[in-house]
Amino acid sequence: MSKELAIKTCSVTKQFERHIAVNDIDLEIAAGEVYGLIGPNGAGKTTLIRMLAAAEEPTIGEIYINGDRLLLDQSNPQLKRHIGYLPDDFPLYDDLIVWDYLDYFARLYQLKNPRRSQRLKEVLELVQLTNKRHSRINTLSRGMKQRLSLARTIIHEPIVLLLDEPVSGLDPIARMQFREIIKVLQEVGMTVLISSHVLSDLAELCTSVGIMELGYLVESCNLNQLYQRQSRQQIFISTLGDLEPLKAEINNCALVEEWEVVPQQNGMRVYFTGDRTDLANLLRQLIDSGIPLTDFHSTQEDLETIFLKLGHKQAS
Repeated sequence: MSKELAIKTCSVTKQFERHIAVNDIDLEIAAGEVYGLIGPNGAGKTTLIRMLAAAEEPTIGEIYINGDRLLLDQSNPQLKRHIGYLPDDFPLYDDLIVWDYLDYFARLYQLKNPRRSQRLKEVLELVQLTNKRHSRINTLSRGMKQRLSLARTIIHEPIVLLLDEPVSGLDPIARMQFREIIKVLQEVGMTVLISSHVLSDLAELCTSVGIMELGYLVESCNLNQLYQRQSRQQIFISTLGDLEPLKAEINNCALVEEWEVVPQQNGMRVYFTGDRTDLANLLRQLIDSGIPLTDFHSTQEDLETIFLKLGHKQAS
């Protein structure tokens, strides 16, 4: 087993009575990656993460964390020290103050002073809660509570961080703060697996993604490779004048796959198969035709569009 893989699973399956929640999954996540796990509710994401965290045992299959195998029917104490797991429903002790809460978990991981106090200061600074160290947890905002939960999860300096819907219910500013913390953790070499329904966050954070449907891992690859294979190029074109001349020019272009009208912008969304040179030629053609353009820019289909497209293929 290569130490370069932080997470590896072999034919991992989890069955609850007649329901197969996770079905024959082979997953490989390289050390230092931020891996996004995507899928609708009921796809098996939480069950998979719980098995990786040793909180749930697979029915069959093997799990390796940093090269070491998780052993069934054993507590795996040394291996668990390499894992930080933040479930989506972990309770906070509202009557405790922030410092005492983190100190409690640091003691559970047998951190000794002076290292324990130093580590508490480090994680509080990382999650931007140093000024709240003496505050009761019940006085914190939702975003602060989630950052505190993350601090608790990394207090023992794990190698692999497993986050199940960590930004659920957070406002845009709180999500941005959480993203910045994850980026710092990646910079110091931590491997992060994160599930989320906020695909724009994952697109900004992740180096690789996996897409789950009905217990299966239907896609798992580098994010850039996924875009290259699955993301169609779109051109947004707007005009001051009538749309008919623009439609005529677009219909005459062999590199146009399909198009649709965007009424509110008096324009079109065009799916284009050409390269940058072809784009420039199309723009020149439209200008030479006398069409009064107000906008012409290209973009790629985003992660959410790819996810919906792949999910539709799987369903059909």
